[in-house]
This record gives sequence, C-alpha cells and structure tokens, in this order.
Amino acid sequence: MPRRVATDDDWEDNDPDEEWVSDEEKEYVPEAEEDEETTPCPHCQEPIHPQSEQCPHCGNYISEEETPPRRTPWWIVIGALLCLFAVYLWIRS
Repeated sequence: MPRRVATDDDWEDNDPDEEWVSDEEKEYVPEAEEDEETTPCPHCQEPIHPQSEQCPHCGNYISEEETPPRRTPWWIVIGALLCLFAVYLWIRS
C-alpha cells in the first residue's frame, strides 16, 4: 500500500509572527460562574473556592495553622489606651 505524503500545509495561521506556546506553559484561568460559592483567601483576601489547597492569586497554601493573625479592631485599642490614661490620671492625683 503506497504512503500518502502531504504536500500542502493546510494549517490555519492567524498571525505568522506569533510564537507557539504549549498547553503546559499556558496559565489556566477557569471561567467564572455566578453560582459558585467562594470565600476570601486568609492571606490576600481574593475570592477562592472553599476546597482549595493553595490560593491561585498569592500562591500561599490554605490551612488553619498558617492563617495570619487577625488584626485587633481599632475601638479595642483606643478603649485600652483610654483606660490606661484614666489609671495614669488617677494615680497622679
């Protein structure tokens, strides 16, 4: 049986100057669906899926042990400073 040899290049090239990029090098970006539930990343606060092991935005792993400490609300800090100031004035008088 004779072999067939392609003589014409029938590939469609949109831009001949554009380099080919393999699928492994392309970054996967999932299509956003409005019905999906997301939670904020504890490191960068970007929305991620609740079952994610690693944040696709900042690259940090999601775990209870590595969660950054939460900031103390400003009203607690001001209240503590006012209490210390009141004690200082009481001791001074």
